[in-house]
Parts: sequence; C-alpha cells; structure tokens
Amino acid sequence: MRYSLLLLFAFTFTALVSAQQQPTAGHVGAGASSLSEDSNLPVEKIGNNDLIGITVYDEPELTRTVRVGSDGEIRLPMLQRHIQAAGIYPAELEAAITNALVEENVLVEPIVTVSVIEYRSRPITIAGAVKNPATFQAIGTVTLLDAISRAGGLTDNAGSEILVSHPAGKGDDKSPILTERVSVASLYRAEDPASNLTLQGGDNVRVPEAGRVFVAGNVKKPGAFYITDGSESSVMKALALSEGLDSFASHKAYIYRVEGGSGGRNEIPIELKKILNRKSPDVPLLANDILYIPNATGTQASLKVLQTSVGLAAGFGTALLYLSR
Repeated sequence: MRYSLLLLFAFTFTALVSAQQQPTAGHVGAGASSLSEDSNLPVEKIGNNDLIGITVYDEPELTRTVRVGSDGEIRLPMLQRHIQAAGIYPAELEAAITNALVEENVLVEPIVTVSVIEYRSRPITIAGAVKNPATFQAIGTVTLLDAISRAGGLTDNAGSEILVSHPAGKGDDKSPILTERVSVASLYRAEDPASNLTLQGGDNVRVPEAGRVFVAGNVKKPGAFYITDGSESSVMKALALSEGLDSFASHKAYIYRVEGGSGGRNEIPIELKKILNRKSPDVPLLANDILYIPNATGTQASLKVLQTSVGLAAGFGTALLYLSR
C-alpha cells in the first residue's frame, strides 16, 4: 500500500512539472507559418515601422512594445547594440535579442518572446473607379479580388482593365516599376485564374475610368457616354444612347478627334443620312471623340463651344452609362 502511494505521488509530481514546463517551451517562438499568440496576426517578416511586442520572462523592465525604426532596427534598454529587425521573422528576432542579452552580460539564460502587434510595412493601395478607395496592410494572402472587395467593388464607370503596379527593387536596383494589366471580364468571369493576382506589400492597384464619347447638337439627349464593355463605340450606338435625332437635325454630322500630340482636334465629316439608311457603314468612335450633329440649316457651332458644352454636361453629372447592347 505504501509503495502504491509513493508511485501515485511520483506520477502526479511528474505530470505537474511537465505541465509547468510545457508553456515555457512556447516562448522560443513559433515558425513562420503560425499565428502570433499575442496579436493573433499571421506571422510575416517584420518590416520598417511595424509595432512589435517583446516579452522577456521574469524581466518586466525589458518587456515592452517597440516600433521598428525607418532603418529597420530596434533599441532595447541595457543593450548597447541596435538589433536588426526588418526582414526577419519574429522567431529569428527572438534569437537575436537572446544572443545580445547574453553577449552583453545582461542576462544568463533569457527567455524571449516576440510577436507582431501591428503591421505598417506592407501597404496595398487601391484607387480609381472603385467605390471606396483604400489602403490596407497585406496580411496573409491577399488577391486582386480581395483588394477590390475591400474597396467596395468597382463603380459603374470602371474601365475594361485594371492596372497593378509592383514596387521597384530595393537598394541599388534602379529597374522601373512593373505594371500588369488585368482584364476585368477575365477576372470576374474566372476565365483565367492567373488573372486574380496575389498582391504583396507595396503594390498599387488602379482602376481607370472607362473612356467616354460626347454627343452634342441636335439630338434628344446630348451628353457624355461611358464605354464600359471594352468594345468600340460607333455613331449608331451614340445616337441610340442620346435617344436619337431631333426634328431639326442635319443629314450631315462631324466627329472631332484628338490625333497626335498637338492637343488639337481634327474635324471628320460623315454622311449621317447614308449611315441611318444603311447605305454606308457605321463609323467607329474612339474615347474622347465628340460627335456633333448640326441643325438642318447647316449652321455649325464652333469647336470651342462644343468642348465647353460637353464639358459642362459631364461636369453636371449628365453623363450616361454606355452598356453593351
């Protein structure tokens, strides 16, 4: 009986010691794929301006939160050296702090835990034709669709492509910023899974607005019309969107188009009656073209007046959405 009690006592004591020692092993630091116990953030490499929590077991004067400097280093009390933090995982920083405390004779066997409390080194920016332009941190895996979702989705006047710019290399690398073009249709229809790019810190997502054509003159509803389906507009499509000609319209029309780098517009006359009667092919319109239909008397407004009128129309929100038909 006495022997059995001794065995039971020994077993209980061993279990208690094991339970007390097990959490201590966790202070050494988790691997790169685990979660930070303190902040519940996915563990990524530390970067400049990130906020990290440092715990030194039983040493409250060394336990603190520290912001990584712009040079990538941190400073701790009682240590003469600066410790490089940027570019390494929390577990690696734990080892670096431990070595520094031992080598400078501050502590003999320190137990150090490092966790990331706030990331500031991994910004992703999304702007342009999105509902809520945003900047957020690339924590974990972030895809292009994730970024668009964070920005509230695309607006109705979003263009047919999305531009994703990756930061230039660091150090002496003078290579230009790499920009990728992603088709909106391909992204949303899942035609090409590779179009849903994985984003990294420093990436910039820009959604350009769709191009517009302007219709002025003797139509029922002049204004600016977005080309959002990725195809060209045309004279017939523009007339349909402007609800057709009024009763005083001429049989001729003009397209004013910017060509070359001069900034001026060339006048392109078109036979509107022949197009309407299917005796002449429809004429394509490009982004920023002005389609002008004068009145039946042939009186023609000046280009300056046209540019002013379509500019005011767009500015006062009378631009309509051009949907594929």
